Amino acid sequence: MDVASGDERGTTERVLALLGLLQQRQVWTGPELADRLGVTPRTVRRDVERLRRLGYPVHASQGVGGGYQLGPGQDLPPLLLDDEEAIATAVSLLAGAGGAVASAGDAALRALTKLDQVLPTRLRHEVRALSGSVESFGGGRTPVDPEALMTLARACRDEVEAGFDYPSGSEVRRRRVEPYRLVASDRRWYLLAYDLDRDDWRSFRIDRMTEVSARTWRFRPRVAPDAAAYVQESVASRVYRHQARFLVHASADTVRAQIPASAAVVRRRGSGLCEVLAGGGSLDFVLMHVLLLGHDFEVVDPPELRRRCRVLAERLLSAGAAISTDTEES
Repeated sequence: MDVASGDERGTTERVLALLGLLQQRQVWTGPELADRLGVTPRTVRRDVERLRRLGYPVHASQGVGGGYQLGPGQDLPPLLLDDEEAIATAVSLLAGAGGAVASAGDAALRALTKLDQVLPTRLRHEVRALSGSVESFGGGRTPVDPEALMTLARACRDEVEAGFDYPSGSEVRRRRVEPYRLVASDRRWYLLAYDLDRDDWRSFRIDRMTEVSARTWRFRPRVAPDAAAYVQESVASRVYRHQARFLVHASADTVRAQIPASAAVVRRRGSGLCEVLAGGGSLDFVLMHVLLLGHDFEVVDPPELRRRCRVLAERLLSAGAAISTDTEES
């Protein structure tokens, strides 16, 4: 028996450590690997054979510059993740794909694709349920219960009704919905669903849900709005008492960099122009934020906000005139 063989768990951990080393650089000599792992060269040779039996193409070459090298794989063996780890990994990657980290979206999507390829069949279906039911206009940040997220993703995939307790004013009520898509914003996760009790489309914050469950009752999908656009407009505008629309003389990319996705909807309107849709507790509040962007703009609607602009402009001119008069008198 090898001095460093250990029990089955120790062997598994050592083989995984060997795989990690082979992925770190192109070529390792046998003595180098033995030294890093704290085992004999004979144990390294046996562990290399174990990796080959698992399907990893480990090549060995003799002579100067020779050693062990991990070759490009064809059919990768199953990734060793339990259910909770697979769900947590998928949620983290989806948050990156949604834009929580600058420039991480493409890399996160590539990682999701690789994860899907190497997961066992049972777990692959679970991750596909999650990734296939998610859209985004930012990256999810507020922590949510992974099991609730997965339950809703399955319901979206299987087209079955879902239920959950949700606060409404001072009460918590049970909601029955036909779930359509999960949407990640720059701060939270949402569900776009058809509310069966209110007979209309609604968006729900997943972090506010409790007792989430899926039913066996299937539904026929309705013609649905664009999920990400609908939720973003709900978060940025419809939830507020007042809504306003502006034409801003700046590119959409420039304005999006100035306004969080959850605060306003920015739509491209040609070269150097964009439309901004936002809401607030008062029209003055919305107007102030657009004014502070520092670009020329026009109020599209509501009409009363255009009248309010003139009132405020006269007040500002009056304030400026008063300062000029005081300066001349002094």
